[in-house]
Formats: sequence, C-alpha cells, structure tokens
Amino acid sequence: RNMGAALSAQAAWNLLQGLETLALRIERICDNAQRVAEYLEGHDAVTWVKYAGLESHKDHALAQEYMGGRASGILSFGIKGGREAGARFYDALGMILRLVNIGDAKTCSSIPAATTHRQLNDEELVRAGVTPDMVRLSIGIEHIDDILADLDQALAESQR
Repeated sequence: RNMGAALSAQAAWNLLQGLETLALRIERICDNAQRVAEYLEGHDAVTWVKYAGLESHKDHALAQEYMGGRASGILSFGIKGGREAGARFYDALGMILRLVNIGDAKTCSSIPAATTHRQLNDEELVRAGVTPDMVRLSIGIEHIDDILADLDQALAESQR
C-alpha cells in the first residue's frame, strides 16, 4: 500500500495473458512490417521508405546484427503528392486504423505533421525530421494480404 498502486487480480491475470503471447505477436508484427516496407519501396505512389529491415536503409546492418533481422513494427514513408495526397490516403484507409498508437495488435496509421507534430511550424517540422508527405505505420498482426490490400486501395485513392 505504501509503495504505490497494486494490480487487482483480474488486471494481473490480463497482463500475464498478454505477456504469454508477446513473442508470437512481435514475430508476426515484424514479419508483416518487413513485407509492408518491401511493398511500399516498390510502389509508384511512394517516394521514400524508412525501415531498417530494408537493405536500402542506412542502419540495415545494425538491425541484422542486433535485432536478428527483425527491425521493428514501425515504419515511415513519403507519399507522392505531399500533404494533400497524405490526407486522401488517410481518409481512404478501411481496415487500418487512423490512430497515433504503436505496438497494437491492429495496424495503425498516422500523419505526423497533422497529428503528433501538428503544433510545429514548417521549420520546426524539418528540424524534427517530419516532412509534410510523411505517413507513419505501426503494423499489427492481421493477415499480410489484408494489410497490403488496404494500403493498395488507399494509395490508389491518394493519387486521384
């Protein structure tokens, strides 16, 4: 009682249930993220992709060495057409959630310049490494075909 909050029995049980499957979820998330990054890297509507699992990334060798080739579940990319195309992409997402969240079992997307960094002016955005065309994805455990299908239709809509 004097050391802070104590978990209820139900909360402790829920936490343990989640921890038991954490390794499996992370494995699936990282595998999905790799496939998404490869897909985006080859897409005409995408101008750049930042994901250490890609050979084109400056930290690829470090991800291989320290993370066993599983870079992470988070990646960023630039969308052709900038902020306006990003807004069309974001609005067209169906299955992928439009949330600023990471590490979820569900795939989430955000537009940092319009969400987490919206209070910054253009100069501050550049200093923070946030470009107007940036889209951030936190990949989940859904089937990869479903993730790619949603990205594909939203990217098509972004270029209209």
